Amino acid sequence: MQFTKNKLHQYLFFFILLIYFIFNGGNSNLLIQINFILTAILFVYSINDKNYKSHLINFFTRNKISIYFYFLFLSFIFIQFVPLPIDYIKFISYKKYEYLNLLSSNLKYSTISLSQSDTFFQFLNYFSLIIILFIIKMIFYKSLHVKRFYIFLSTVGALFSVFAVIMYLSGNPDFFFIINVYHYKDSSTGFFINRTVFSIFLLFCLLASLELQKFLIIENKKNHKDNFFLNIYTRFFILFITLGIVTSFSRIGNFLLLFTIFSYLINELLNKKKNNFHFRLLLFAIIVFDIIILGLFFGSSKLFDRFAFIQNEFSYILSEDSNLSRFQIIKFAYEQISNFILFGYGAGGFETLFKISFTNDTTFYADHAHASIIEFFGEFGIFGISLLILSLIKILFFLNYLNLINFILLIYLTILLLFDFSFHIPLIQVLFVIFYVLNFKTTRLNSHHL
Repeated sequence: MQFTKNKLHQYLFFFILLIYFIFNGGNSNLLIQINFILTAILFVYSINDKNYKSHLINFFTRNKISIYFYFLFLSFIFIQFVPLPIDYIKFISYKKYEYLNLLSSNLKYSTISLSQSDTFFQFLNYFSLIIILFIIKMIFYKSLHVKRFYIFLSTVGALFSVFAVIMYLSGNPDFFFIINVYHYKDSSTGFFINRTVFSIFLLFCLLASLELQKFLIIENKKNHKDNFFLNIYTRFFILFITLGIVTSFSRIGNFLLLFTIFSYLINELLNKKKNNFHFRLLLFAIIVFDIIILGLFFGSSKLFDRFAFIQNEFSYILSEDSNLSRFQIIKFAYEQISNFILFGYGAGGFETLFKISFTNDTTFYADHAHASIIEFFGEFGIFGISLLILSLIKILFFLNYLNLINFILLIYLTILLLFDFSFHIPLIQVLFVIFYVLNFKTTRLNSHHL
């Protein structure tokens, strides 16, 4: 097997993704810094190739307005953590000015952000996203390359899922750098801390596996290419991945699993031009074996409760067992938007805002608002959100390319923005970027619409 230039660059990219996968989705300031450096190095290395450079120039020419707005958005985050005269802070963010007066009246300079260091690292994170976008457009330009990525993600997802389930069945003991003292002891999480983040990661692995199966079917019909062993491996990988999602016991993860499988199944049944009997059989096998049989085995009578994530969220309103429920934290985040309406309280600043407001409470929910869309509005304010939306305006109007996987991604995004904080995790952001870009390219090549 020849080790080509494309394989070298793509395997280097896969290595960077593995760092995200192994170390809790890159969800720490240190890992954000490391991943930024690695993606920047790969970008510089790739752009030296004339062919890759031409791909990037072509992409930039066709999308320069969106790219310009995104760099304005990055500049906005940069301004958030740069010290400004205190008189400017009084005008830009009066609530921050009030906080500063409580600490000291002699301050001459301060930042818009409530947490300067966190906002700096979030700046690196959002910078990494555009670099990853550029890398994808340079080195993944054929359907063969997309297939290679799907094989990678499917394999990694199955291995991570098997590891997580084994750890779960063993009581989630500490394992090297994985410390499970404060984490979910009764769920499969593997290398991740949060079970919902782990389940969302596996959902992307499941999407990759299902799309890989469709790739193999197309190859077999068009080129009469026999992929017998890869077909078998992928089907086993799918069963392992769904097992990991089921045993994560994440309500959002299990709900989206059910939604994903039924979306593919309905799409197959409605599309009479396709005759993918084996693919439909696989979907039925996932529903019967993984979701129902294993769901009953691991969840017993709680099988249906596992999918009622909305009921779970709002049931916290009536709970008096804890000081603050998720709903109360979301309500708090919403109320704070008006205090930082123009420029926000800084990317990554919610935890600091929460600690300032609830100095006597200790809670595991302090890091995020549990509703990413509300937290985004609080972090960036009207100006920042406007710049972000303008940079994504082309993506928001991709109705000409609304195929099955784009529809599924849109539902994923909606659920995560409204009911969870997972979209604030660097890995989840990266996976959304990768899947949208690769699927957009594949859709234009194959034109298999929903």
